[in-house]
Amino acid sequence: MTKADIVDAVSNATGLTKVDTEAVINGFIATVMDSLQRGKRIELRGFGSFSLKLRKPKKARNPGTGAEIQLPERIVPVFKPSKILKESINLEYNVNKSQ
Repeated sequence: MTKADIVDAVSNATGLTKVDTEAVINGFIATVMDSLQRGKRIELRGFGSFSLKLRKPKKARNPGTGAEIQLPERIVPVFKPSKILKESINLEYNVNKSQ
């Protein structure tokens, strides 16, 4: 699903114009990015949370040449889905917990 698909779906669900919907979605994305850039955690109850995680330096390989490279320590954004979201996805795909 692309951003345009999300704009269409939200516009249809809310009755807002596509222009207004796109402005809201752009504002949401900008707010999430700004909060993460300032080191803040974002929690959307029932959906999940966005936070930052420190990745340690590690060795990797260039898949084209096979040359070994050193990846530096870095901070990456991560998304952790809520229990409600995970359960709803499992129900949708008929995944049984006992399997």
